[in-house]
Amino acid sequence: MGKGYRTGRLGEEIRRVVSDLLLREIKDPRLSGIVSISAVEVTADYSYATLFISVLNDPGSGESEEERKIEVLEAFQSAKGLIRREVGRQIKLKHVPEILFKIDTSLEYGRHISKVIAELGIDREEEDGDKEEQ
Repeated sequence: MGKGYRTGRLGEEIRRVVSDLLLREIKDPRLSGIVSISAVEVTADYSYATLFISVLNDPGSGESEEERKIEVLEAFQSAKGLIRREVGRQIKLKHVPEILFKIDTSLEYGRHISKVIAELGIDREEEDGDKEEQ
């Protein structure tokens, strides 16, 4: 098993620990609503772990998506010490990676692609039927 497997497994363990912290320990009001860790990427030398954060904005909140994302990143930055400490303690790491936070934009990208496809008038069922006939 190579390093790629171990970095992936470590990333999943970090995601599990941080997700649990979000549910039980971190009580920052800026993290209310739907906020989750969608993925964690760990560098090959284990020095950095990038946590990708999914944020779904509440349309009734009155704040823009960008404002909400900034608030969520600030909340994670303020909880960074707790997160690193718990990751090191629960996973029993000698050297805890530096934690970086990024907003996961894959959901927005997927919605954008769906919208573009809808605007083009492409029907997936028609497309699949054309492939079967060939």
